[in-house]
Amino acid sequence: MKHRNDIYGDLDGGEKTEADNPAIPAATVVLLRENPGLEVLMLHKTSKIAFGGMWVFPGGRIDDDDYPADRDADAAARNAAVRETREETGIVARPDEFVWFSHWTPPPITPKRFATWFFAAPVDDHAVEVDGGEIQDHQWLSPAAALAQHAEGAIDLAPPTWVTLHHLSRHDRIEPLLARLRDTPTRFYRTRIAQRGDGVRVAMWEGDAGYPDWNADADGERHRLVMQPGGFVFENTVHHD
Repeated sequence: MKHRNDIYGDLDGGEKTEADNPAIPAATVVLLRENPGLEVLMLHKTSKIAFGGMWVFPGGRIDDDDYPADRDADAAARNAAVRETREETGIVARPDEFVWFSHWTPPPITPKRFATWFFAAPVDDHAVEVDGGEIQDHQWLSPAAALAQHAEGAIDLAPPTWVTLHHLSRHDRIEPLLARLRDTPTRFYRTRIAQRGDGVRVAMWEGDAGYPDWNADADGERHRLVMQPGGFVFENTVHHD
């Protein structure tokens, strides 16, 4: 399978601003279990919806009913993650156990644009019941196995999912992982997409030398995902974790 590198849209489709294409608030949760090593629940989306055909974590857009009376956005994100997880998998997650570790905002050129809270949480060994609508299949996978399947072309992953799995692959137990996530400030990824001179797309984040000017060929520090058709490569000289 050729890996998709067009998830963020057409780079030649004209300049769009935040006002032209405001991001939709959304939330996702990385559900964790030990079997005996660390595994995460991955869901396979049907082909006719946003991110169709990709393997994702449970989650979706934040609905108005997810907001509490005080309109707290963090609480709404947790509520949405709980609701979507129940709808997509049959698992009742506990928001008090969620650890918020990252937030991702795609560039304005993205056709379906979600600004997404990423949480992590442990779950008991529940039976998974996919809804058969938006979700057509599931797998419990170690993060390393998910990345290997992506490299082999067996599954397709969006860049935020890939990068999250990359970081999780350094851990094999839940509690040390969650402790590390709690002790690390939440990371905010505002993605910028550019094309290198060789035609390969690159997703860049703050700290990358090419980030300020959207220049994938700039020399210097690296904080990027190189989206080569044959497999992604993460380059990071900014965060050492």
